[in-house]
Amino acid sequence: MRNFATLLLTVALAACGSAAPAAPQAKPAMWKLSDPDTTIYLFGTVHVLPDDLKWRTPRFDQTVGQAKELVLEINDQDDKTKVAEVYRRLALSPGLPPILDRVPDSKRAALAAAIGKAGLKPEQLDHMETWAVAVTIGASMYAGMGASADNGVENQLRNAFKGRPVEGLETTEQQLGYFDTMPEATQRKLLVSMIDDVKNASADFRKMLTAWSSGDTGAIARTFDDELKKAPEIAHVLIDQRNANWVDWLKQRLDQPGTVLVAVGAGHLAGNGSVIDLLRKQGLKVERVQ
Repeated sequence: MRNFATLLLTVALAACGSAAPAAPQAKPAMWKLSDPDTTIYLFGTVHVLPDDLKWRTPRFDQTVGQAKELVLEINDQDDKTKVAEVYRRLALSPGLPPILDRVPDSKRAALAAAIGKAGLKPEQLDHMETWAVAVTIGASMYAGMGASADNGVENQLRNAFKGRPVEGLETTEQQLGYFDTMPEATQRKLLVSMIDDVKNASADFRKMLTAWSSGDTGAIARTFDDELKKAPEIAHVLIDQRNANWVDWLKQRLDQPGTVLVAVGAGHLAGNGSVIDLLRKQGLKVERVQ
């Protein structure tokens, strides 16, 4: 589930030197959904990026210039104190088993090593819910790759849209809540998936960036389809339900005139059951423009 976690855990990472090279003439995928008086551009993002990845194109910059409004997955993180409070409230719980006891015996050494690589000790995480420990390990992995949410697409777009409305499809509390409401067995599966492939994380991340930069939605879809089949209970909560919610929002947004750019994680726009797929199945015309 390493590739699956790459997308999903950056949801939480956005709340709380080894860069991959951009593909030649990078062109991340973008679509247009429209009716006579409304145009909605849909752009697939990567939430964390290395600082030297060049991905903006003249076509994309033209779209940014035309859009009167930006809509992201979340846009309520200006109040860092509030965000930290939400995270603590959801991530910390009393009376939890020691973190090393929450994985099989065969995984404990690897978990201890991953925690140590993050600059922590296991006992520091004993009070954290299992999903939050997975997020902590994921954060340390991205930091080691020279990637961060500060360089991510969303942060760059917020800067580009200063002076124009920026909204969120969800709140930070909602997004972290998706992890927090998972059954403990599912949270442990997520944690094990993180520690299983720590050694492959950098290579997997580079492959994902290459596919995204080149607009290869087929490669993105194949990766996520394979991973989602291994964890349907996670996919239902974090992918399927949210995609359906966003499709409903987009259909309602077509009733308001104007031009808007909607930017969400690339995995939500590629393959069967994606936002693009669901819109088309409901008879709406979605045109790929990049």
